[in-house]
Amino acid sequence: MVSVAEDRIFKALADPSRRAIFESLTRGEAAVKDLTARFDISQPAVSQHLTTLKDAGLVKDRREGRCAYYRVEPRGIKPLIDWIAHHRVFWAEHLGRLEQLLEKMDP
Repeated sequence: MVSVAEDRIFKALADPSRRAIFESLTRGEAAVKDLTARFDISQPAVSQHLTTLKDAGLVKDRREGRCAYYRVEPRGIKPLIDWIAHHRVFWAEHLGRLEQLLEKMDP
């Protein structure tokens, strides 16, 4: 079952624009105005995407005067990493069993 944190992360990263913004922030902190210049979307749209990423725990912000700066929150992706690790073990085990079954069936 997917937890609330995992669900928020999946929903946040489901949007291609949010994934691109998140990926951009993995290279370092950026101001909203700089992110707006990098992408072909409006400043209000960039701000909405950043809010969704922040609500999912994937980014943090800080204010300096009138500018807002965002950076990746490394711990924010941990629920997703844990989910992937769990499923990697599950599928590796089940695919191994399937492979053994197929080998037995091969004449």
